[in-house]
This record gives sequence, structure tokens and C-alpha cells, in this order.
Amino acid sequence: MKYDIIVIGSGPGGYVAAIRAAQLGFKVGVVERSELGGICLNWGCIPTKALLKSASVFQYLKHAGEYGITAGDVQPDFTAMVKRSRGVAETMSKGIQFLLKKNNIDTIIGTGKVQRGKKVLVTDPEGRESVFEADHIILATGARSKELPNLPQDGKKIIGYREAMTLPEQPATMVVVGSGAIGSEFAWFYQSIGTRVTLIEVLPNVVPVEDEEVSKALERSFKKSGMKVMTGVSVESADISGTGCKVTVKTKKGEEVIECDIILSAVGVTTNIEGIGLEETGIQTERGKVLTDEFYRTNIPGYYAIGDIVKGPALAHVASHEGIICVEKIAGKSVEPLDYGNIPGCTYTHPEIASVGMTEKAATEAGYTIKIGKFPFTASGKATASGNREGFVKVIFDAQYGEWLGAHLIGENVTEMIAGIVVARKLETTGKEIIEAVHPHPTLSEAVMEAVAQAYGECVHL
Repeated sequence: MKYDIIVIGSGPGGYVAAIRAAQLGFKVGVVERSELGGICLNWGCIPTKALLKSASVFQYLKHAGEYGITAGDVQPDFTAMVKRSRGVAETMSKGIQFLLKKNNIDTIIGTGKVQRGKKVLVTDPEGRESVFEADHIILATGARSKELPNLPQDGKKIIGYREAMTLPEQPATMVVVGSGAIGSEFAWFYQSIGTRVTLIEVLPNVVPVEDEEVSKALERSFKKSGMKVMTGVSVESADISGTGCKVTVKTKKGEEVIECDIILSAVGVTTNIEGIGLEETGIQTERGKVLTDEFYRTNIPGYYAIGDIVKGPALAHVASHEGIICVEKIAGKSVEPLDYGNIPGCTYTHPEIASVGMTEKAATEAGYTIKIGKFPFTASGKATASGNREGFVKVIFDAQYGEWLGAHLIGENVTEMIAGIVVARKLETTGKEIIEAVHPHPTLSEAVMEAVAQAYGECVHL
């Protein structure tokens, strides 16, 4: 069968690219070897947020008395939480099926492998092979949990994020290795429902890509919850021969052994580029990534790559935008390359983290003279009324020209606030314009305006 465009992979990059291509009039086929929606929808972004919501509700109920409510003795039901999470993922996956069908996109179940001559070999679950042709082939095969040589995952005692969402029972103790978004979110989830968690990070700060002040604030919050946080510590080995696990770590003071029931390895992801025909077709790669130009064209005409398998942040919303840019360029539309300097990042711990642009350290190292504004949620009426006063909004401006270099937020619902800052930076909005734009009161979002005003010496409420 001949298509205009075949997309290999139906994650947030692949299915979005396919739907946008269909909207533009292309005949589209999507190859998927597992669940529609990919890892993000089935085993990542969506089900983890369902688990985190359950933990958040449990925490609210535990502290109901602070809101004048008697809730009695509330207990987490781990099995029910997992079941709800899987149900949410299943519902969303059915939504992707509907969208693909609505847009007359063919779903081809099987493992796709690109071949020369703009062909895709698909091996279905029964081992039968079929060959499809297309004018354009988009690779969107995503990534999987990265394994460390000294932490080989067995899926039972040493697990990745996928197993962490479907454990048969809640562990009493857990060691989480890696404090990026995935590690920190799971660490908070398990700690909040009663598991005793030790979070280990080899770098000096947790959530190391974030602004240092944000990292320190999250670490304080984690420790306040009872979590043990170890930074600047490396994992040397893990002994899983007994009933539990023994993790040997190297600290500044020497080696230490930590005992636990489960080890969660959350040290990043590895791209799925093996066995998909790159070598046979001559598509170039570098350090585990497919090389493309700014419109996601590989070195072989007619072949493209988007999402986690290309350079850039491995984020669902990045993959989606890359997919749209890719197919719109194929369609001959006038499109701009993606601005990777204006990509928001979110971590759904409690408190939440959201950021975009340069950190204070990065801006200083880049040679900018900067203005910094910071507004704590302790000064926010809405945060005080909600009972969650942790965190702050921090903004960074170029002192010379007023460019909004970065914003770093930690607190309740800040992941819902960051998009407005992304739009403002896209529109090259000045600090003065933010100050003059009326923000509703009482809201958490007015903290952004207050932080900007503080940067320019005009903050009223500090």
C-alpha cells in the first residue's frame, strides 16, 4: 500500500504529526508495535499524573483538620491507586484511537523498520511481514528507561519507571536513583503514601537542570516530608541476592550500605533507534540520536525524525511541536524552526516546579547583567487561603535591554502558570508590560506580576 506519509511510532510526536498531516490532506499511515499513544500516554506523563493526584488527595485528607474538616482515619489503597492510573491511561489511549479514525489515518500494528526506496517493513505480532511505501517517512520511535551497568533492571527488585507504576504491592522502603523529573515525582509519590524513600543524586542538587534556588527549595520540602535525600553521591553496586536489596553508595565520607525493598532506577532514558533500519538506509546518527536539520529532515531525502530520538529536550510537548513543524514543512507551508530556548519544563512533585529559559547561573555565565525578581507564596493571599504557601516565583531579566531571560517557579499549581510566561517571552514582552497588565486577585498567577515588579523595584506587597 502506498501512503503520502508513514509515521513510525504513535507517541505524542508520532500521533500529532499524523493528525496534522491528515488535516493538511495527506494520506497517512501510523505504525505502532505496542499501545497507541506511546510511552507518554500509557506509561509516562498521563498515568504518573493520575498516581500523583491520588497521593495529593490522600495528603489533603490527612490534613483535613487544618481546613476545618473531620475526615477520620484515612489510609492509602495502593492497589486501587494503580488501578485508577491504568484506567486513566486506557481511557486516553482510546481517545487516540478515536482521533486517528476520525482523521482517516490507517493504524498498522507491528514493528516498523525503514528500508531503502522509501519503504517500511512491518512485522506484525504473529511474525508476518508487510511492506508499505510512502513519499515521506517520519521516525518517532521514542525512548525507554536507561540502565546503568551497575544497576541492571530485573523488573522486580531493580525497576524502571514502567514497573514503578504497576508494582503488585506498596514497598515499605525504596531507594530512588536519579532526581530528575521522573525520579523526583516517584520519590514524592511513594513517600507521600507511606513508603520510606531515599533519593540519591550524583550531582550537587536535586532536579539538577533547574535553577539552584528551586533545587534547594525542593530538597528542603522533601526532607520536611521525611524523605532522605543524598546529593553528590554515586551508586557503586546493588546486591539483590537476599530477600531485599542492599545498595552500596559512595559519599564524601566513604562507602555506605542502604537496605530497601525496591530500587527504582530513574537516571534518564535511552533512545529507541536500534533495529529500525537506520544502518541499512544510511541515516546518520550521533551519540544515540538521529541527526536532522531544523525541519527534522535526515541526511537521506524523504526520511525524517522527531521526538526523543533527535537532539533537544526529551519532552512530550517538544515532540508534538516538532511533528507539526515537520509535516507543515513537507506540505510547503512557511514555518519557523522551533525555539528550543523557550521550552517549558514541569515537574509534578509537591510543590510543583515549572521553568523556562535561562537559570540565574546560566544567564550570568552568558555575560548578561541581570535583574532578578522573586515573590514568595508566603506573601500571596490565594496561597495562604489554600493552605499551600511553599515556594516562590523567580524571574530574570537582561538589565540592558529588558529581555525576559528566564522564569523559575516552585509551588502549588505552577505548572498551570508557566504557559503564560512562555507566550510572553515568545511575544518579546517587557517587564514593564507585565507590570501594567492587570492580574486578577486573589490568584497564584499574580505572583508572576509581583515578581516582575520586584525585579524593577516596584513591588507593593513585599
